[in-house]
Amino acid sequence: MSEILEHIDLTKVPQHVAIIMDGNGRWAKKNGKERTFGHKNALGAVRAAIEACRDLKIPYLTLYAFSTENWKRPKPEVSLLMTLLSQTIQREIKELHENNVRLNVIGNISKLPNATQKELNKGIELTQHNTGSTLTLALNYGAQEEILEATKKIASKYKNNEIQLEEINEELFVSSLYTSDLPMVDLMIRTSGETRISNFLLWQIAYAELYFTPILWPDFNKESLYEAVLNYQGRERRFGKISEQLI
Repeated sequence: MSEILEHIDLTKVPQHVAIIMDGNGRWAKKNGKERTFGHKNALGAVRAAIEACRDLKIPYLTLYAFSTENWKRPKPEVSLLMTLLSQTIQREIKELHENNVRLNVIGNISKLPNATQKELNKGIELTQHNTGSTLTLALNYGAQEEILEATKKIASKYKNNEIQLEEINEELFVSSLYTSDLPMVDLMIRTSGETRISNFLLWQIAYAELYFTPILWPDFNKESLYEAVLNYQGRERRFGKISEQLI
């Protein structure tokens, strides 16, 4: 058993972990390769994160796989990312299903290539009744766009007299987000040493604990996630209260 794992209180693990998987390009450059080499070697880290969450019985894991801004990258790199995504879903979905994992996607996937959409929808349909845990992929996702779309939905309901002004509250807003069936994020991890949120789950991380690690994503392993959770357990989560109120 991992030495770090022995120190984790399994009764106090985060319920929802979100990860900004950053550093593939730098990892490839460090190894004297093209950026695409980093993307091709990132799957091991994804597997490790999923397995570590399974070990700790963390029910929700959300991975930032492709942002609305990532379309600005060189076309060959974007094309490779979409191909890798399709191939990975096709290759890994059986094991996810056998492990009772539900695949979920947030973001505007209608703009993804048809082949990618097809594999995603097949995976979602296959695993839709699984109850062990939920793996969410954020694809063509941007938090600002998500908040704008939620606002438009509510404005449309108000315009059509489906709701009254007094009914517009936090609960209604949350139900209009892509993540309406997910809990708020407890722990957000970003790899590669960058300390930005990068337009990721801005509403959902309002009270999340933020954990930044210099580890480049392809080097991220189960121990890395255990360390993040152990760090999380050492923090005092007050949600606006003072320490004395938590005693």
